[in-house]
Amino acid sequence: MHPDLLRYSCQMALPGFGEAAQKLLQHARVLIAGAGGLGCPAAQYLAASGIGTLGIADFDTVSISNLHRQILYHSDDAGKLKAEVACARLQQQNPGIKPVPHIVKITSANVMQIIDNYDVIVDATDNFETRYLLNDAAVLAGKPVIYGAIYQYEGQVAVWNMKHDDGSRSPNYRDVYPHADAAQVPDCVIGGVIPTLAGIIGCMQANEVIKYITGTGELLAGKLLLFDAQNMQSRVIKIGGLTKTHITALQQTAPVLTITAAETKNGLANNTLTLVDVRTDQERDEYHIGGMHFELDEVADNLDEFEPDKTYVFYCSSGKRSAEAVKLLQQKLPGVKACSLEGGLGRWGLNQH
Repeated sequence: MHPDLLRYSCQMALPGFGEAAQKLLQHARVLIAGAGGLGCPAAQYLAASGIGTLGIADFDTVSISNLHRQILYHSDDAGKLKAEVACARLQQQNPGIKPVPHIVKITSANVMQIIDNYDVIVDATDNFETRYLLNDAAVLAGKPVIYGAIYQYEGQVAVWNMKHDDGSRSPNYRDVYPHADAAQVPDCVIGGVIPTLAGIIGCMQANEVIKYITGTGELLAGKLLLFDAQNMQSRVIKIGGLTKTHITALQQTAPVLTITAAETKNGLANNTLTLVDVRTDQERDEYHIGGMHFELDEVADNLDEFEPDKTYVFYCSSGKRSAEAVKLLQQKLPGVKACSLEGGLGRWGLNQH
């Protein structure tokens, strides 16, 4: 056996796998969108399996609260860019692959360019806006999406937009979830998540990628796998063989205004900005930088607290929940000026808290 293939000897020993399948993995280009709870285990196992080019798209920084489930990172990585840290660790794990960091927020303006160089997209995102955007872009580009999602003790896995022999496509995310209100579904920080679930679902996503690239096994196309970590039961729901949606263009979304930590500190010194903390009560008790406080799901019930002659800076641990709060104010109170603290408290310069 060639020395370059020695590390893959166990998987190459599988019936129906062999050197031919391994070469398919080595020539494959896989994009993982989101280097969090799902993206970390998916990336590690795909790197270990020998995926030739592994793109990691994430503009967020590491927070201490990530570490219980985002196992690529260490305590001293707090405040560092996830995509950069992830790619460095994956390169150490397997020097024979090419990790590519994409340190950008995926938007309607750049998504087509980002996914263009990849064969398959792993949806390891944690917000609806990016999830729908990736789905629609993949449909337009004719690329499959390996979907995963987790919340509390439950997870989901599916393969969207698979091409059939006759050129038709399997269902995509919008066939199952035509639309969703992100404000009604709390994220992991608010709703909680058991860390092992992230590993289980992320590994399932990696498994589907390997099956897709090598043409082995039966993919979760036209199906949705539901997993319950409390009773260790799973079931597969058949959702049909063909898509019924007609996606012809990307939906354009208004950008969320952001402000840097330096700009915020300057504005606070000049009394021109008002801070609003949208983290949980527990996070607030542990540390805060002042300002008003409403948990994200409480903002809509306290709109009368916001005045049109003020400029509000919403903040959270990473900038994701604060961005959701800004979008809510843009919809409900278009006359109120609001922006999100870029990078959250991770960029504030006080990561030890």
